[in-house]
Amino acid sequence: MTGILEGRVAIVTGAGGGLGAAHARVFAAEGCAVIVNDINTDAAQAVVDEITAAGGKAEVNSSDITHYDDSLNAVKQAIASFGDLHIVLNNAGVNRDRMFASMTEAEWDTIMSVHLKGHFCISSHAVHYWRGQSKEGKPVDGRIINTTSGAGLQGSIGQSNYASAKAGIAALTLNQAAELGRYGITANAVAPSARTGMTSAVPEMAERMKKPEDGSFDHFAPENVSNLLAWLGSAEAAHVSGRVFEAEGGRICLCDGWRTTEGVDRGAQWAPAEIGTAMRELLEQEVPAQKVWGS
Repeated sequence: MTGILEGRVAIVTGAGGGLGAAHARVFAAEGCAVIVNDINTDAAQAVVDEITAAGGKAEVNSSDITHYDDSLNAVKQAIASFGDLHIVLNNAGVNRDRMFASMTEAEWDTIMSVHLKGHFCISSHAVHYWRGQSKEGKPVDGRIINTTSGAGLQGSIGQSNYASAKAGIAALTLNQAAELGRYGITANAVAPSARTGMTSAVPEMAERMKKPEDGSFDHFAPENVSNLLAWLGSAEAAHVSGRVFEAEGGRICLCDGWRTTEGVDRGAQWAPAEIGTAMRELLEQEVPAQKVWGS
């Protein structure tokens, strides 16, 4: 049976372990040739070995996703090794959790570099490649798949750096979709809830997300998320762009973003002392947002 990604080529960042490794394995099982990007080359090689042993196509790439020039090498390798590039799956990430009052500049900068800039670099080079093909009159069916988080959609206590970066990724996805559709490129983001190296490092999360021993449905298996991403990377998903999804277990849902309400309009300037009246009316009308994680 032919997989839904047969003949397509993907770069998966942070694919040496956790969600990234699951994404790479699922993509390869669906017929995709995969560039397994990770700065941990031994871990990436282990994923490649697993894929190739199963009859799939994959290669290791150790480009630094935070370094613009170096990240170009991942795109060049995909094209040189497999003849084309169709999908960039931005997955790589790190945590530097700290309450905002105690957060250091280095902790802030690291998260912004790996998550937000990391989502820019390879995607930028891929878009230049796809735009060039489009201008030459060649058909383009490109995919950018970004990784956001519930922390970025609702906020998360003790993760102001991570939440800010993930919120930025959601906004970046909307812009990419609006700007790049003319070239045959879609952009979507997914907020995953699954068992990873980062969740395993938190004892209470590790216990809640552990694999069931009775063989029942593994709700937090990373492959549950990977299957959605594989579909988003397929030719079948060409009509889906500018969406933010949440994926957990067998549940897939769309995330509603910020929306402008009807508001209160007096048709004239408000005096500062009068704003309180308008504010009371606004707050009485609002639909409350989801609570910040941990609050």
